[in-house]
Amino acid sequence: MTDSVTLEVIRNACIALCEEMNANLIRTGYSPNIKERRDCSCALFDADGEMISQAENMPVHLGAMPFSVSAAIDRFPPETLEPGDAILLNDPFYGGAHLPDLTLVTPVFHENDDGEEDLVAFAANRAHHADVGGSRAGSVAADSTEIYQEGIRIPPVKLFEGGEPNDSVFDVVLSNVRTPDERRGDLRAQEAANQTGKRRFLELVEKYGRETLSEALAEIQEYSEARMRSEIEDLEDGTYEFRDVLDDDGVGNVDLPIEAAVTVDGDSVAVDFEGSAPQTAGPVNAVLAVTASATYYSVRCVTDPDIPPNHGCYRPITVEAPEGSIVNPNPPAAVVGGNLETSQRVTDVVLGALAEQAPERVTAAGQGTMNNVTFGGTDPRSDSPYAFYETQGGGFGGRAGKDGMDGVHVHMSNTMNTPVEVLETAYPLRVRRYELREDSGGAGEFRGGLGLRRDIQVRGHEARFSLLADRHQHQPYGLEGGDPGESGAAKLTTEDGETVRLPQKSTHELPPGATVSIRTPGAGGYGDPADRDPDAVRRDVRHGKVSAAAAMDAYGVDAEALVDDETGTEGDDE
Repeated sequence: MTDSVTLEVIRNACIALCEEMNANLIRTGYSPNIKERRDCSCALFDADGEMISQAENMPVHLGAMPFSVSAAIDRFPPETLEPGDAILLNDPFYGGAHLPDLTLVTPVFHENDDGEEDLVAFAANRAHHADVGGSRAGSVAADSTEIYQEGIRIPPVKLFEGGEPNDSVFDVVLSNVRTPDERRGDLRAQEAANQTGKRRFLELVEKYGRETLSEALAEIQEYSEARMRSEIEDLEDGTYEFRDVLDDDGVGNVDLPIEAAVTVDGDSVAVDFEGSAPQTAGPVNAVLAVTASATYYSVRCVTDPDIPPNHGCYRPITVEAPEGSIVNPNPPAAVVGGNLETSQRVTDVVLGALAEQAPERVTAAGQGTMNNVTFGGTDPRSDSPYAFYETQGGGFGGRAGKDGMDGVHVHMSNTMNTPVEVLETAYPLRVRRYELREDSGGAGEFRGGLGLRRDIQVRGHEARFSLLADRHQHQPYGLEGGDPGESGAAKLTTEDGETVRLPQKSTHELPPGATVSIRTPGAGGYGDPADRDPDAVRRDVRHGKVSAAAAMDAYGVDAEALVDDETGTEGDDE
């Protein structure tokens, strides 16, 4: 047994290692999607491919990344690897999630006393690339019906061999994307991040010795497993069920159910998705790695999020998803939206099921979508192709004792927004409006968070636009008597002022000057609205989050009569 102080020092050193990897990836990345939105994640794995630690970034990446490392090891067993190698993959049916997420796995070797190099760990990261080819710029096509339309499909291949770039692989990848210089830069940033992780881990090997370090890493995983099992034991045994739906799949199939039966049995949890929709024609199928990732995240939320996230943390959780279903499709299913949209609904149903047993540990439904927006075309400023991709925040659910957060990325997405200044500098686009949506949060003792409105105009060129979103037809649910959040919407306004509503999953050719307005969903409220503190209602009215009419309708509070001056500052909190 490693002494407790050394164990804790090593555990935190591994976390710091992953955080430094991620900081390096963000600092050296080329695309705004990585540099600004931080749509990337880093983790460290032991020599057997079991996760040791991770940087707390994108939940949908981190729970699924072990599947990628396992696929890399299956394709390249340790005896086929050497120092300086790095394995690239994105194939959703071979350890990936969806094609824009490129995972790079770098084996870490240490020289033993005999002068031989032994494999001691893997450094890995996943980054969402703004374009990987396919039928639509941005590679997030709302109308794809098979994976071949979604971009270049990369099984595990060596991107670097013996420390040198594999030019043949680089050539294949860069010849199939619209923005090769940006892709090359982001791939090199991923390799630089893994080199950071490799260097830091070898410093730990030198400091503690391989035997002590190996024992400590195994004990850290056992510690996480023990804590997770202890938390699960605090839940009441039983099977808890919940059902929700996706609005549609983008190609005509609507109200696609996602069902979860969560069985708590002693110190383990089993989640069964029997009853979920069969795999569908549109791009909302979620491969098993994504479904498992969302499930792991949901159980962590309801137990103790401070449990160190590693392989041991996930051992007490099993996932059953029928083959050929929307949560475990067979190739060549279109899957780009499964990682983005279906992952959110999986989270909603697992949390909804657990709310039956422990409502005080669960939030009301958040916005339930990532609001994926892509623009592409030829930049008139440089006469070169561009591809812009972003996800947009919305409401975070109300919860026991606290209102939901406004305008944030929720659950499986944990990115930042693209700053207006960066967006307008990097792309021929202009942000015309960016604000919170008044009254979009569900009423409750604790109000649901507000959605956002973001209007983006095309400047001086024709553009191709794709929207892949959800919760436009079905509202995010409230809990414990709270009201649902407001659903989302999207509108297109041409330069001559004509406005039409856009389907939540659709692609469009935009004329110069056209403006797309994305209104993201609010979140559900928590608790009976009649129990809300009237002062909190008045404060919401003063801050523009709730209208006076809604304050009266939902809470019975005459807020207008209680604002004493034009500034509305009296009684404001911090």
